[in-house]
Amino acid sequence: MNSFVSAAKFISNTIRSSNKNGSAVTRGITSSLARSTKNISAMKSRLPTSVIIRANFSTSGSDIMSHFVAKGSDLEGNSIEEAMHSLANADAVCFDVDSTVINEEGIDVLADSLGKGEEVAAWTVKAMEGDTKFEDALAARLDIIKPSRASILKCLDDHPLVLSPGVDRLVEVLMQNGTHVFLVSGGFRIMIEPVAKSLGISKSNIVANTIFFDEDSATGEYSGFCRDEPTSADMGKPKAVQMLKDEHGYENVVMVGDGATDAQAKPPANAFVGFGGVAVREAVRGKACWYVRDFEDMIEVVEKFGKRM
Repeated sequence: MNSFVSAAKFISNTIRSSNKNGSAVTRGITSSLARSTKNISAMKSRLPTSVIIRANFSTSGSDIMSHFVAKGSDLEGNSIEEAMHSLANADAVCFDVDSTVINEEGIDVLADSLGKGEEVAAWTVKAMEGDTKFEDALAARLDIIKPSRASILKCLDDHPLVLSPGVDRLVEVLMQNGTHVFLVSGGFRIMIEPVAKSLGISKSNIVANTIFFDEDSATGEYSGFCRDEPTSADMGKPKAVQMLKDEHGYENVVMVGDGATDAQAKPPANAFVGFGGVAVREAVRGKACWYVRDFEDMIEVVEKFGKRM
């Protein structure tokens, strides 16, 4: 700081005393700034490694949005500028899994494989539309199918879950941008872990429900689920996002998803991006900061305007 003050005083004095000699002014300024830069570098080298000095040259949300308006993008949402800016500068992005990261509802796929598809799908719609408490819908669906470990693994083997187009690229550019990526889901960890692996996301970055199995049975029969997981109950996703903020010190977190439980995540999420590429839910569409039907514009926001670490 003192180096900048000294440089400013020197420049002012040099200009006043050398108005008739432009070259003297130029030489004086150059010499003083060089000394200041050297002093600043020396001070920075003595800072603790935990202290990071970074100039913030992030593009404003209005400028990002103007880019897409100029190219004729069809934009929809309640606060698109806020969402775009948050995405470009996010510390973390949390993705719902079913009908967002993958192109179907995992529990419905499992129910179909066990011959309980229609019965379970009706409860899934209620949960996604926000017509019933999530914990009630989760318990009801599990009571209907009572999946064993063996039946889940067979389902995944017979019907591997398919990624939504472009989500792998979005996750890739977010990670390149220095943004941490989490899967925050009301689905089941045992079904989500293979999806996370395919995207290069650590198991520790999954927040999802845990099914309990009877370890004494040959097939690992269903014996309940963990009710302590934040995503096992209504308003679980805001709890999960707040938990991640508290644990990691994140200031800017974006939630991306298709369902009512995802929309609940803001706040504490700084922005909610609604995804309608698999299913359009009007209740969610009306609450989204930014509503998208594919991941292309989100990829472009991060690639063109994202912070670089």
